[in-house]
Amino acid sequence: MDENDRALLDSLHRELAATEELPTAREASAWLGEAQAVAADLREAPEPVVAERIGHVRQLLEAAGDPGNEAVAEHLERARELAAAVAGAVDAQSRS
Repeated sequence: MDENDRALLDSLHRELAATEELPTAREASAWLGEAQAVAADLREAPEPVVAERIGHVRQLLEAAGDPGNEAVAEHLERARELAAAVAGAVDAQSRS
């Protein structure tokens, strides 16, 4: 993984961390917390681990559903986009 991919992972983690102090629906909060924990681990993980676990992050983000707060929803949408970008980057690198 190159610096740009690592920057995507850092941004993903920041988006999820930004939701911590915001009021969030209970179920969504649990999913977001788990996604944040996995994303934090991935920032320093080797590429094969990122390739394996980024799909899990994406599943957690989808499971979060409606967070019940517009600001959280915006962070969640950006996190979904970033997770998709990481998955695409890892996939592209695995094909090279």
